[in-house]
Amino acid sequence: MPWMRGRDKGRKGLFWLLLYWQLLIAWLLTACQGPLSISITGPGTPSPTVLTSTDGTSRPLDRWLMLATGVELRYEHWKGPSGNEDTIMIARFDPRRVALRVLYSPSAPHFISDWLKGQKGALAVINGGYFNDQGEATGLVVSDGQVYGTSYSGFGGMLYVDSQGAIHLRSLSQYPYSPGEQLQQATQSSPMLVLPGGKRTQFNADASSNRRTVVALDKEGRLLFIISPEAAFSLDEFDDLLLASDLNIDVALNLDGGSSTGMYLNASGQRFGVDSLTPVPIALVLQPR
Repeated sequence: MPWMRGRDKGRKGLFWLLLYWQLLIAWLLTACQGPLSISITGPGTPSPTVLTSTDGTSRPLDRWLMLATGVELRYEHWKGPSGNEDTIMIARFDPRRVALRVLYSPSAPHFISDWLKGQKGALAVINGGYFNDQGEATGLVVSDGQVYGTSYSGFGGMLYVDSQGAIHLRSLSQYPYSPGEQLQQATQSSPMLVLPGGKRTQFNADASSNRRTVVALDKEGRLLFIISPEAAFSLDEFDDLLLASDLNIDVALNLDGGSSTGMYLNASGQRFGVDSLTPVPIALVLQPR
């Protein structure tokens, strides 16, 4: 009968429609089973097991990658007691192989990626210490021997290069800055997170989670920059995670975090890193000696 033939056609149409959706869902599930691979050059990254650099090369977690002589890069997945987690970027430098400069431009701040573009031959650029709404450093800055601002007194710490070109990191409460010091480069920030010998400090900080930038020296004398690109950890939590890591940290200082956090490495024709979310007036530059 004509109406029965019409119903049969309707059933066949529904059958093919359902079959199409089943095949589509099966294809999507299969596609999602491939290895996780993401870009590492955005303002922050989720928690991957494999990272992909700008040249498409996969980079595993928990392994030091030699980018150049005296320049190493590592990614680790950290999870705090709060349950928050992030993929941490760690750059490690041999101070005998690199020179540190502090760039300071209160009237013309730049994103970390733009600071890197302006520094020919730079191995890395990292954000520095705190600044006010006018872009002026809240502590002391020394850039190529020129001194700006006023030193913190009784708190905080200082990353600096002495007159011989050696890189140091010290607590300003233990070793206050003297105006007579002959420094080539310096940036100050707060708080000190770890005192010499790997001793955790006590400090007052709010419990909010934020992006983090930390500079440290390990017990082998190597210079480390450690960033958490997501707003995952409080400062207390991040300090505990630093000391619980296998980085063998001897001394560490918190640098400006939040939207200022940013670090780029540029080596072997590849660029790795996370950009700051806002322009910053203080940038730390590592160059080959």
